[in-house]
Amino acid sequence: MASQIESHRAGAEIAIGDGICRKKSIELLEEVGLPKGLLPLEDIQEFGYNRDTGFMWLLQRKKKIEHTFKKIKQTVSYAGEVTAFVDKGKLKKITGVKTKELLLWLSVVEVYVAEASSEKVTFKTGTGLSETFDAAAFALGE
Repeated sequence: MASQIESHRAGAEIAIGDGICRKKSIELLEEVGLPKGLLPLEDIQEFGYNRDTGFMWLLQRKKKIEHTFKKIKQTVSYAGEVTAFVDKGKLKKITGVKTKELLLWLSVVEVYVAEASSEKVTFKTGTGLSETFDAAAFALGE
């Protein structure tokens, strides 16, 4: 996985330290039209974004954290390393994010908002299953 980051590091905007990394990740989500609370990571060591390739990464100090989005009662696990390719209204080829469905943890591979309505956010898993939620559930601080 680190090699994937290394291959996109040249020419990337890189921030070090929790405060600036949180700010940069929120700004990026806002810039592409995704809810600002989508990546509620803690103690972020490094944020990187390569505009040329669209690749972004976040490195946390902890191995992983779990976050429950209360409005939709959905628990999501974020690994110590989260990566994705960013596009307008979309995160794709995501690594390091899993959602709990019943007793199973499923990898989230894509998150997007429909062009017609940014009111709904759809999560797609590696198994091909997808689920759509109100974007308000992923507002900052939820």
